[in-house]
Amino acid sequence: MALHPRFIPVLLAESKEFRAFWAGQLISLFGDQITLLALPLLGVLILNADAWEMGYLTAAGLLPNLLFALHAGAWVDRRGRRRQVMIAADIGRAVLLLTVPAAYVAGALTMIYLYVVAFLMGTLSVLFSVSYSTLFVSIVPRDRYVEGNAILHGSRAFSFVGGPSLGGFLVQIFSAPFALLADAASFLASALFLGRISPTEPPAAARDRGEVVAGARFIMQSPVVRAALAATATVNFFNFAFSALFLLYATRVLRVQPGLLGAVLGAGAVGAVLGSAITGRLGRRMGICPAFMLGCVLFPLPLVLVPLAGGPALVVLAFLFAARFGSGLGVMILDISIGSIFAALIPHHLRARVSGAYTVVNYGIRPMGSLVGGALGSAIGLRPTLWIATLGAIAGVLWLLPSPVPRLRTLDQTADDVQKRRLPSEVPSPKTDE
Repeated sequence: MALHPRFIPVLLAESKEFRAFWAGQLISLFGDQITLLALPLLGVLILNADAWEMGYLTAAGLLPNLLFALHAGAWVDRRGRRRQVMIAADIGRAVLLLTVPAAYVAGALTMIYLYVVAFLMGTLSVLFSVSYSTLFVSIVPRDRYVEGNAILHGSRAFSFVGGPSLGGFLVQIFSAPFALLADAASFLASALFLGRISPTEPPAAARDRGEVVAGARFIMQSPVVRAALAATATVNFFNFAFSALFLLYATRVLRVQPGLLGAVLGAGAVGAVLGSAITGRLGRRMGICPAFMLGCVLFPLPLVLVPLAGGPALVVLAFLFAARFGSGLGVMILDISIGSIFAALIPHHLRARVSGAYTVVNYGIRPMGSLVGGALGSAIGLRPTLWIATLGAIAGVLWLLPSPVPRLRTLDQTADDVQKRRLPSEVPSPKTDE
């Protein structure tokens, strides 16, 4: 029986291309959640990784953001054909994941091998992510940016509910290496759905001097983007110091079993679903930029419950449930708000380059956070490091206070703010900018 139209978001009901894009991303997001749990558990449970090695593993997957994002953004903007780049990245990541169970069966699986796979997957993910923002605005009308981001991030939140539980189940039943096969299949599904759409993409940017750093110049000249970068980079640095140790702390200190841990993470992701549902309303009521600020606080704040957890098993689980619920709520508010702000204010001809420059810092700093988390965990212990990580992440919002962000309420205001500060030589032609 068909659902009543009022239960279907307008964008999904009216746009076949968005539906196909959304379906591929939904499947891929579920696969990502499986790998997010299975890959580190493979290191902990099968290869007996310690805190340092877990930090290295997380860093290996994130290091390509620091090394390649700037040039990848320039290359994608100059080449165009973002959809084709994304399809190739999906297929490449599927192949890489398929090699892990093969290496395990052959007895060749080591932490070094995992580092290489994580690094290569991270490299392909950079190409996918710098192409994503331009493809998004090619599919979604400007007046539907918040709705489109809410649907896609809502799907991500939904994957948080079922993905970790499914990942924990697959790890417990089939072992961590073979659980990765599910994510490989999800990448192939994403590539298939991307192959079914044919949006009209913005034209490729002309080659010119300084094209590699054009995105960085745009960021430095926009007080909104510059402040957002400082805030999110700070949050992510400390959050990844936290993440590098969380599974180790949960399994070895709190004694949470993999299957139960997956269920805890999945149940806690109900907060993310709620966050994706209320962000549009929050943005209309308090303003899209203040909603972003709220997300910067609500994302890390509940994680203080993790180092506070202790005592009977039920109390530990309750603290973990609350931590994941609150953090999931906050990260959805943050991501949907900032995604919509950037979709509105970044000109088409610079999108991949701005995304690349932003990624160099915002994602490039994550492996540093992972390494610092691993080092501090080994030096001063897991729990003190988790305290430092959570409090440091909460402080990220301080970067936004002296910026224009607290005063801006609508997407049009943020776009006007950028237009006022753009150098004349950087004003795009009407054909390449909205």
